[in-house]
Amino acid sequence: MNEKSASKKASPKDWHRADIVAAVRKAGWSLRKLAKHHGYACATQLTVALDRPWPKGERLIAEAIGTDAQTIWPSRYADKDTTGSNKRNCQQGNRKAA
Repeated sequence: MNEKSASKKASPKDWHRADIVAAVRKAGWSLRKLAKHHGYACATQLTVALDRPWPKGERLIAEAIGTDAQTIWPSRYADKDTTGSNKRNCQQGNRKAA
């Protein structure tokens, strides 16, 4: 049980959720305005990126802040070249075959 709860916690290197929201606000946006600006029907869509990996949402938030997503969520991008890319390629291959 401890391993499950520990794996759900963000890395200490990742920005805290409140810090991300504050940086977005400081840049003159809200997550709601940013989502609407990028054409999302659901105004709260970008909050998904705060809780779990979503590269497109992470990129939109990072661009609004003026940094890159790797700076905000380093744990999500660490070792991406070794395991994450292979997993993604396999998933895409399955979709094409179906």
